[in-house]
Amino acid sequence: MSGFTITGGVSFSGAVSMSDMPPAPVANTASWFAGGTPGSGRLSTVNRITYATDTDTAAVRGPLSVAHTDFAAAGNSTDGWFGGGYSPGTTSRVDRITYATDTDTALVRGPLNAVRYALAATGNTTDAWFGGGAPPTQSTVARITYATDTATASVRGPLSAARKYLAAAGNYTYGWFGGGYGGSIVDRITYATDTATASVRGPLSVARRSLAAAGNTDYAWFGGGSPGPVSTVDRITYATDTATASVRGPLSVARNNLAAASNTTDGWFGGGYGGGFRSTVDRITYATDTATASVRGPLSAVISRSAAASNISLA
Repeated sequence: MSGFTITGGVSFSGAVSMSDMPPAPVANTASWFAGGTPGSGRLSTVNRITYATDTDTAAVRGPLSVAHTDFAAAGNSTDGWFGGGYSPGTTSRVDRITYATDTDTALVRGPLNAVRYALAATGNTTDAWFGGGAPPTQSTVARITYATDTATASVRGPLSAARKYLAAAGNYTYGWFGGGYGGSIVDRITYATDTATASVRGPLSVARRSLAAAGNTDYAWFGGGSPGPVSTVDRITYATDTATASVRGPLSVARNNLAAASNTTDGWFGGGYGGGFRSTVDRITYATDTATASVRGPLSAVISRSAAASNISLA
């Protein structure tokens, strides 16, 4: 790609024409993978995967407000919120991508309650919950209310234990936070009573960190991670979430520090590190999740330690 430079962020000259790109898609049809690192430096790049054409290389969209790594994201049907991480120091910054105008630079919104990296996030149509992270390794959960997202995120009831490099997925009423430094623990946040300490549910099949998660209304899939890296994918069934997560078909390649997003039928796991930094995107089809994930079109560049949100609505 001509004109590609990294100087603490990313810039493009001559390689991308925003006016030639298609408009933002409607709900449940796309995901946005943002930030990360190609091995040195940090990126502000945003890639959009359009599900109907997911064998194509992801399209580059308007950047984040600053280059980020080790952060987390959640979204609803119209916007995605990307919070925390390194940029370059540990930050509480929150950026909002508006899907309909995703060629613009992301807007800076109200911050998280404190600086944090290596956290995880999930949300529903009205709010997002950002949990765990460091420094120090913590159990704090902060809630962003979308309608008032210029305010500082409010502190809610904590996770059951302090953790970092964990992953999260959820539906309209609950969020599941799993793995991280702290073992195979899975915590469930009940959104309606989110001032309480998260409840411990059945564990992942094996202790791991630096993994990613995607989900729909009934299940969550936790994939990849360390030590290893590994290609293992675990599925949590929400209705029986006190049981140990079941092992499903693996990712196409073992990797850690990846990101994931989903719609109601599939999950896309992108980037990460495994035998080198990767642009690989795997798709898990939920109805046939015992099969190995299928390789789709790559991200625009090799990226690790990024975050992703999708325009899914789990009402």
